[in-house]
Amino acid sequence: MIPGSFEYHRPESVDGAVALLNEHGDEARLLAGGHSLIPMMKLRMAVPSHIVDLQAIDSLSGISEDGGEIVIGALTTQHEVLSSGPLARKCPLIPEAAALIADPQVRYCGTIGGNVANGDPGNDMPAIMQALGARYRAVGPNGSRDIAARDYYEAAYFTELEENEVLTQIRIPAPAAGHGAAYEKQKRKIGDYATAAAAVILTVEAGRCTSASIALTNVGSTPLYAEAAAGALVGTDLGADAVDTAVRLAEEITEPTSDGRGPADFRTHVAGIMVRRAIARAQKNAG
Repeated sequence: MIPGSFEYHRPESVDGAVALLNEHGDEARLLAGGHSLIPMMKLRMAVPSHIVDLQAIDSLSGISEDGGEIVIGALTTQHEVLSSGPLARKCPLIPEAAALIADPQVRYCGTIGGNVANGDPGNDMPAIMQALGARYRAVGPNGSRDIAARDYYEAAYFTELEENEVLTQIRIPAPAAGHGAAYEKQKRKIGDYATAAAAVILTVEAGRCTSASIALTNVGSTPLYAEAAAGALVGTDLGADAVDTAVRLAEEITEPTSDGRGPADFRTHVAGIMVRRAIARAQKNAG
């Protein structure tokens, strides 16, 4: 399919991009890496009259640290995430997940901001950011504001981001030293969306879990933060009973649809398996 006609804009500043969004409203769409928007345009599922390409805004790229937070610019590519020394040392869960996204060609162009911003429930990074307690910085006509990743997703492709705002940064509290994390993803083939996936982050002291977070990918209309499941692990030695409870509580919040990846009950079952595997590997990685 060929996309519909549109007017192309390439601003050189965030303020310029915001001004274009403010001018054209819901007729405009932002373009970052393009791997979400362009396929939808080819299928005529998205027919914007104006495309606002962010690639000329250099300030939107890069990985840095700021007062105990890891800051990732929205235009940072998945390839740059994979090759980041600071992320490998302080927050290896992010590059681990990036390695499971699509294929090298996509990762060279696809951006982390695009992956988290558009509300696709099949994208991997949103659950990662929920597990990490990340915040998304949005800039609009009235200035900037931060939106918690756990509050950002409303429904499939519907988010808290206003139509005249640009997501500019992802800000992540640096995980505790010695934490353990894992992302387990079941998929039909390399590069596919998950049948189900789970992110787990644990801290363990003297053999007992002192904090935990769990989030799920592609088993609902949004990424799912499994707060009760994570709470079931805290204060335990991560033995079989605690893990069984966490898996059950995680499964209970899933609402997958039946599709080519399997019937809904199968996908819920796979989500439980992913949670169990991710807990085991995160525990092994802690310390």
